[in-house]
Amino acid sequence: MSPEPLLIFETRTRGLKRRELQKYAWELLRNLAPGRSYCALVTGDEELRRLNNEFRGQDYATDVLSFPSDSPAGSLGDIAISVDRAAAQAAEHGHDTPTEIQILLLHGLLHLLGHDHETDKGLMRRLEAKWRRKLGLPTGLIERSGRKRGKQ
Repeated sequence: MSPEPLLIFETRTRGLKRRELQKYAWELLRNLAPGRSYCALVTGDEELRRLNNEFRGQDYATDVLSFPSDSPAGSLGDIAISVDRAAAQAAEHGHDTPTEIQILLLHGLLHLLGHDHETDKGLMRRLEAKWRRKLGLPTGLIERSGRKRGKQ
């Protein structure tokens, strides 16, 4: 059996078609990390706040967290996504919640692959933009945060 992405849904989300998100998770894996696997938890703000506090010492809910694995050949690691943050960000940016979850999943997977937009001189931003275009996704997280700081 080949490695596969595992999606765990702890929260129901209006308009979220689980099979479509699973297909998208497979597409990401095939294109970005063939032969590897990862797990993504789709949950709410309460759980993201708990995880953010426990692992990063930040006592607030965030949209996505990535927990890379130490294994060079096994699972890439785990991703946690807040449906609540995704819904708020989707409304703010004019698209639906499932699309925002796709953006967050891409962002989280890039982190699992070792990219860090805070230290890599724009490499992750460029990769995220490239894959968003290929996947037909709107503006991503890194570009949005750059705009808020006044960058182009």
